[in-house]
Amino acid sequence: MSDRLMLKVGGSVITDKSGDCTINHQQLESIAVSIARAIDGELLVVHGAGSCGHPEAKQYRINEGVTRGYAEGISITHYAVSKLNIAVVTALREQGIDAIGIHPLHVAYANDRKLVSFEYRQLDQMLKLGMVPVIHGDVVMDHKRGSCIISGDQIVRYLAPLLGMHRVGLATDVPGVLDGGAVVPVITPASVPSLQIGSSSHTDVTGGMKGKINELLDLAKAGIESEIFHVSHISDFLFGRDCSGTKVSMKG
Repeated sequence: MSDRLMLKVGGSVITDKSGDCTINHQQLESIAVSIARAIDGELLVVHGAGSCGHPEAKQYRINEGVTRGYAEGISITHYAVSKLNIAVVTALREQGIDAIGIHPLHVAYANDRKLVSFEYRQLDQMLKLGMVPVIHGDVVMDHKRGSCIISGDQIVRYLAPLLGMHRVGLATDVPGVLDGGAVVPVITPASVPSLQIGSSSHTDVTGGMKGKINELLDLAKAGIESEIFHVSHISDFLFGRDCSGTKVSMKG
């Protein structure tokens, strides 16, 4: 791996989304080992919240908006996702990776659930120094709603162009985007209306697979292709090999 890459790891991969912040430490170790064996360039990692944050955000109705006197859920939700972020960073550092956690609550801002700013210059410097920033889906301040949830997929879409990412990969618990049980090899703006994409039965306040595809289509329009693949193919992605997943592109 020699390019500047962004790897997003789904929350369902590293947690039991039906549980209460049940972290899959064995899977985290496996992911960290795969990254450690392949990394020789610049890498930024983004991870979802899974069962660490989604239940809290739903309980306190964060995405419906937060007003004065009802802001308790902000700190509770942020604490939950931060707990997972610490576990991810720890797993990476145990494999000798110079990982550091970055919390969007501290550096991002939204307006009506849309990410409108994210201080990225420090991330660029970290990457140049060989560090691995680890960012997560989080609760952030929202100009219109007081607060909202920003998904890892939104973060990928916003930061990848600003940081000049060469390739973007999304590791999930499925082999790619499934339509009728089969992996869709390529998704384009023209083909997406014909897809039959199911939604997760787990608690997810950020849009699930459909939300992910919408963000990646916007990313493709910005000139950056991405690929959704099974977590077992992380090494293949980092080495630039075929991941047998779904590419999201402007052309088929």
